[in-house]
Amino acid sequence: MASISLEKKQSVSLTKQSSSPLTRLKFGIGWDPVQKSGFFGKLFSSGDSIDLDASVVLMDASGNKLDTIWFRQLKSKCGSVTHSGDNLTGEGDGDDESISIDLTRLPANVEYLAFTVNSFRGQTFDDVENAFCRVVDQGCKELAKFTLTEQGKHTGILISSLERSGGEWTFTAHGLPCRGRVIDDMLGEIVSALVR
Repeated sequence: MASISLEKKQSVSLTKQSSSPLTRLKFGIGWDPVQKSGFFGKLFSSGDSIDLDASVVLMDASGNKLDTIWFRQLKSKCGSVTHSGDNLTGEGDGDDESISIDLTRLPANVEYLAFTVNSFRGQTFDDVENAFCRVVDQGCKELAKFTLTEQGKHTGILISSLERSGGEWTFTAHGLPCRGRVIDDMLGEIVSALVR
């Protein structure tokens, strides 16, 4: 099966998308700084670099936070989730930051994994373009991708989530603008969006 390109609020079963049982997933997140043109664009440019931070919060079925993986904690306490590290510019092709998950080691009480992108420096998404989130299985096959089309004055976004349900893993594209320079600032909005 080919990778599925999702629109905002669409979901896909990764379990059905993968040709083999899922054991590992990698979430790649990328973005580019908006290229400002003209004299004033260059004068007021922030050096054409955007420092966004990919993060993930692990939650139980009630939306209680179990752990947070971000640039200040690159590995989950249980050892099943690992962050690639901080990319300070967003330059280059492909994933700018990635988060790897060993599904076989993920604690049974983890029901939701919420993936966010934040601007720790306070740059807004008006300065960002080509932002995306994609999910790849253990065979390096891209299962699904969500490209963010909206910009705005917000400094954070709930870009996607992974939900465990009846032995299946479902990936949902959210694209939900949030306030907050770090993931903990957004927890209330994340819980409202995910927990039914």
